[in-house]
Amino acid sequence: MSATATRPPPTRLAPASAVQQAVLTHIREFLAFKIGAEEYGIDILQVQEIRSYEKPTTIVNAPPDLKGMVNLRGVIVPIIDLRLRLGLANVQYDHLTVVIVLNIGLRVVGVVVDAVSDVLTLEPAQLRPVPALDAKLEPDHFLAIGTVGNRMLILLDIEKFLAPALVATPPAHPM
Repeated sequence: MSATATRPPPTRLAPASAVQQAVLTHIREFLAFKIGAEEYGIDILQVQEIRSYEKPTTIVNAPPDLKGMVNLRGVIVPIIDLRLRLGLANVQYDHLTVVIVLNIGLRVVGVVVDAVSDVLTLEPAQLRPVPALDAKLEPDHFLAIGTVGNRMLILLDIEKFLAPALVATPPAHPM
């Protein structure tokens, strides 16, 4: 490189939270799912079950990503469309569309995704810190970027990602 050539600036990394640091240093299992062309992952320990999509009962004046509520064995579960939550358009529900039912704190919530791929065990060597992004999403909504062969997964801290939508949702109680 000549004396006048400049190097591109190094990629900045977002400051890692304690949760993100724990993810990068421990083996973890993630449920991989697709939204559009991208693959995401969430901690398998937060997954209660995976169900086929059925149209929920709608709620008047709800935000667009809150599709409604379903009665799951006596528990009223809010259903949030992750595609809409991520700001993506063209939501089409088909035979691959599923609802991942999650336990988040004392709440049970369902999230609609395009398809579920598999459960992956990721070792620390397969996890990379999330680069600093100028995006609408908060940096602490991401745990890490996971790599498996040619696949790259965006690992979400689903509790923090859904926190704004769950503010007004009461904890789950059976009917």
